Amino acid sequence: MTTLSWVVGSGGLLGSAVSAELARRGHRVVTETIPWLDENAARTVITSRARAVATSDARRVNVVWCAGAGVNGTPRAAFDRENDLFAHALAQLESYAVPRPEPVTVFHASSAGGVYAGTPDAPHDESSAVAPLGEYGHAKLRAEQRAVDFGRRTDASVVVGRFANLYGPGQNLSKPQGLISHLCRGYLLASPISIYVPIDTLRDYLYISDAAEMVADALDVAARERTEPVTKIFASGNAVTIGAILGACRSVFRRRPLVVQAASPLSSLQGRDLRLRSTVWPEIDRRTHRTLPAGIASTLESIRSSLLAGHRG
Repeated sequence: MTTLSWVVGSGGLLGSAVSAELARRGHRVVTETIPWLDENAARTVITSRARAVATSDARRVNVVWCAGAGVNGTPRAAFDRENDLFAHALAQLESYAVPRPEPVTVFHASSAGGVYAGTPDAPHDESSAVAPLGEYGHAKLRAEQRAVDFGRRTDASVVVGRFANLYGPGQNLSKPQGLISHLCRGYLLASPISIYVPIDTLRDYLYISDAAEMVADALDVAARERTEPVTKIFASGNAVTIGAILGACRSVFRRRPLVVQAASPLSSLQGRDLRLRSTVWPEIDRRTHRTLPAGIASTLESIRSSLLAGHRG
């Protein structure tokens, strides 16, 4: 059975890992470079690809939206542009829809940390109330709603994935996120890393290849069950403190990470306790996750190789 999967945001941490995992499973994966900073050009590329995907002769079609450059502190206008392009992609899929052997499955990658940042009484699951503390979380909820509305208007199967903190090879180090990657880079460059949250802050860290496998499994379950739009948390289920991360880094680096406790107005947008658990499609969570030290070691070697390649270049 032919499965075509269009992965949007394939150059990012999650998108690249999902693309590789789906290709490994035999999917015909399609990606392209979208000129995100030129909205008209981006719409043109998205329109062309959405039409090709919607009218494909593949038996199964997946659209996996992993795009989004916004972080805490990004202005609302930037988030609105990202969400408008997502809405445009959904509109094109709906416009070009043709009868298919199986309905399209749309997966939208959202952020558990963004939407549950102010939610009390952790651990949080899919039934927990959402309580964003900043524009990042509110923007994620608006995008989620667009995906859900699309699923209810059409026969598409929609999955909203609320992700824990993702880490591993491929993190964009130009963005002010990805603590583990920045700690690894700081170690290699002997450069201190600023930490803006208390050391006892709790976070769930999910290694990127584990996350990609879970996304691929979710696409299979969604295609099989064909339910109403589904929201699922993607997490390891094992939260750790920032202090524990520093300790794990010390065991891998064989020396103490160089960190500076600093103040930032963005710290008020960060939840203190973001323990997570999922009660939706629990079969997807029954797996052995990459351990934190092993994940840190893999991330370290990837960044080391990247730095060496840049030096040679």
